[in-house]
Amino acid sequence: MLDPRATLFFLCDIQTRFSKAIHAYDQVIITANKLIFNCEVVATTQNARALGPIDPQIDTGTLGPLYHGPIDKSLFSMITPEVKSLLDARPQVTSIVIFGIESHVCVLQTVLSLLELSSTREKPLVPYLPLDGISSCNSFEVGIAMERMRRAGAIVTSSESLAFEMMKDAGLPNFKEFSRFIKEEKEKTKTAGEILIAGRQLTNSHATQNEIAGGGVLMDSKSSL
Repeated sequence: MLDPRATLFFLCDIQTRFSKAIHAYDQVIITANKLIFNCEVVATTQNARALGPIDPQIDTGTLGPLYHGPIDKSLFSMITPEVKSLLDARPQVTSIVIFGIESHVCVLQTVLSLLELSSTREKPLVPYLPLDGISSCNSFEVGIAMERMRRAGAIVTSSESLAFEMMKDAGLPNFKEFSRFIKEEKEKTKTAGEILIAGRQLTNSHATQNEIAGGGVLMDSKSSL
């Protein structure tokens, strides 16, 4: 079971330049905002100079000292020296909730890095993957990546399931606020789930020739990651 005191949330590379390339990008943004509600968040960017900052639609400003980032990287994995230092300083952490892009590149390599790092810690690290908060340029990559990560030891779930697992008890004083939040997000949760989990297609007004291929490779530039 997830314990809020032993959980970190990893926001993986949800950057402005990806907005027209990622399958159901708007739904990833919606789920991201739901997941960072009053919890400790580590955020990375992939080559921010080329791919832009964390999307400003994600309301990281409300987190205050709970927000660590953005940490820019060239590694596909989020486990940079800076992020490893954050983990080393938190030996009580046993659960990492990872959301963002892309499922088969940065998310996958982050999960594998965490599982490798886990063997060096007194308490193992368990990656949790909310499927309605993860996507790729090509939607078919998500299922393939999820199966590999599940087999490696990650737990695949949904954002709402995670939220209730963190909440644990309807008798707690903050359950009323939590319940109101769940109700307010109900339709958005349903839409994100139908598109990113059930696999239903959304007509995307951005469905033009992508500027970015998988892994953040720039199609309109000689440079790549």
